[in-house]
Amino acid sequence: MHNHWGGTLEINGGDSANDDDRNRNANWDRASISRREYENDNLNETQKSWLLGPPDKKKKKYVDLGCVVCSRSALKWTILSVLIAFIVIGLPIIIAKSLPKHKDAPTPPDNYTIALHKALLFFNAQKSGKLPKNNGIPWRGDSGLQDGSDQTDLKGGLVGGYYDAGDNTKFHFPMAFAMTMLSWSVIEYEHKYRAIGEYDHVRDLIKWGNDYLLLTFNSSATKIDRIYSQVGGSIVNSTTPDDHYCWTRPEDMDYPRKVQIANSAPELAAEVAASMAAASIVFREDDTYSTKLRLAAITVFQFARDKGRRTSYSRGNPYIDAYYNSSGYFDEHMWGAAWMYYATGNKTYYLDLATKEGLPKNSKAFKMIPDLSVLSWDNKLPAAMLVLTRMRVFLSPGYPYEDMLKSYHNVTGLNMCSYLQKYNVFNFTKGGLIELNHGGPQDLQYVANAAFLATVFADYLNATGTPGWYCGNDFFRISVLKDFATSQLNYILGANPENMSYVVGYGTKFPRQVHHRGASIPNDKTKYSCLGGRRWLDAKTPNPNNITGAMVGGPDRFDNFKDVRGNYSYTEPTLAANAGLVAALVALTTSGGIGVDKNIMFSSVPPMYPGTPPPPPPWKP
Repeated sequence: MHNHWGGTLEINGGDSANDDDRNRNANWDRASISRREYENDNLNETQKSWLLGPPDKKKKKYVDLGCVVCSRSALKWTILSVLIAFIVIGLPIIIAKSLPKHKDAPTPPDNYTIALHKALLFFNAQKSGKLPKNNGIPWRGDSGLQDGSDQTDLKGGLVGGYYDAGDNTKFHFPMAFAMTMLSWSVIEYEHKYRAIGEYDHVRDLIKWGNDYLLLTFNSSATKIDRIYSQVGGSIVNSTTPDDHYCWTRPEDMDYPRKVQIANSAPELAAEVAASMAAASIVFREDDTYSTKLRLAAITVFQFARDKGRRTSYSRGNPYIDAYYNSSGYFDEHMWGAAWMYYATGNKTYYLDLATKEGLPKNSKAFKMIPDLSVLSWDNKLPAAMLVLTRMRVFLSPGYPYEDMLKSYHNVTGLNMCSYLQKYNVFNFTKGGLIELNHGGPQDLQYVANAAFLATVFADYLNATGTPGWYCGNDFFRISVLKDFATSQLNYILGANPENMSYVVGYGTKFPRQVHHRGASIPNDKTKYSCLGGRRWLDAKTPNPNNITGAMVGGPDRFDNFKDVRGNYSYTEPTLAANAGLVAALVALTTSGGIGVDKNIMFSSVPPMYPGTPPPPPPWKP
């Protein structure tokens, strides 16, 4: 008989009868027992199980942990697993944390950032009034504390602001332009200022200037009929004590400082409005101050647009026209209107004004006159068209603004073309400096402004994914603009035939005889008289005080430079020039990132089109 697995059911293969006989035989001998043991040893496992039954199971041992009872084996493996995990994971972490931490050295700032830190200090050196303790210029002190004190309608006079250049005059027209430029650079590149640690500093400089400009007219009124245009100054070839005849530290001025008042100032008032409008965006998080600036800007811009007050602020004034004479006001009105729109969001008046044909026609914006592509304290046209181009490339406002904005965009591109040496619109020196004033003196201020405009335009294109622009049939990539701007800034910083940095304190070779009263006279607690200070003007020795960050007038058209204090064409710095330098440097530095901030400029601009209307109320039967 066989089972289902193929094995026989008989244990020994014999018959059952013989087995019964053997079982009944009580006389078992040792040999029979041995044989049975042998036979049993040769049984297969299945047969043994039938005979012996299931084997005894090994009894598990348990451990009582109080609230939990578990097997001793499980506990052993659990403890072993935890120990292995600690060795593999925990121990390396403990060791790593116990070791001294190694921090990667921060990326060193590029040359433009280094120069920028210095260029901003020039404004500290030019401050007038009661100086803060943290001004940072040890050879400067309080000055001009009696400015405007003879004006009965002024509470506290005209104390504060900035001296313009190497003299002690406060020219409000270029001062306002300098403040607008600083604000514009912050609006475009706030992230860079923050990253390099200059954000608070530059805002302090902007506030210092605009706080002073708020004193130059009745900024709390809604309508004004005059504006203060200048404090101090002189008449050409004057022989009476004044800011040019005397060579005196501003702290030692003891001669009368005449205040200039303008009952008509279309360009000055528009520039002051631009400065305050731009600053209101910079200080947008300080609602009280921002609103104060914005309301004051509305008032002074209205004064600039008064049709009965369109005579230039400088016309017939010998204290102004020999120094900062205005060539027209339509460019300032376009510039001011653009900034007023960005500050207020009022498109009905300001944007309409900036984009109607009157201003571009009267300012000759589309005549492609080379000199009108050069940004300066007197010509705002290329900058005005660029900030309006910004609106087109980022907001695309469409009708009715598109046609004029497109024209501004096209002319802006052509202005950039005029900076390229290929087209011979402007000459270049053998050393590579563009001659934007046709070989005249103090070229660097125009060069710095052009470098800024070129970089901003390139950044606008890059931010919108546009690879370049056209000059006629020629297409140029963005890098061409950056290369132009970089080459010009590098020239200013020392890559020139003289191997000289034209920014004081930058590099090892820079002008030592800067045409500047405060820097050239020792701060030795000696008060030098009006004429007594001239010994320092004529001295052949370096200035006892370096006016760090000042960009001097620069070389001539042959790349030659004379470091002579008495020759202001070479060695005198100005407020407006340094503002352009600061703007160009922050635009080109990569220490704090790249590109412009697309949104800050539009922080006060409402959507160009009506938003989605609210849903209708629920239907009621």
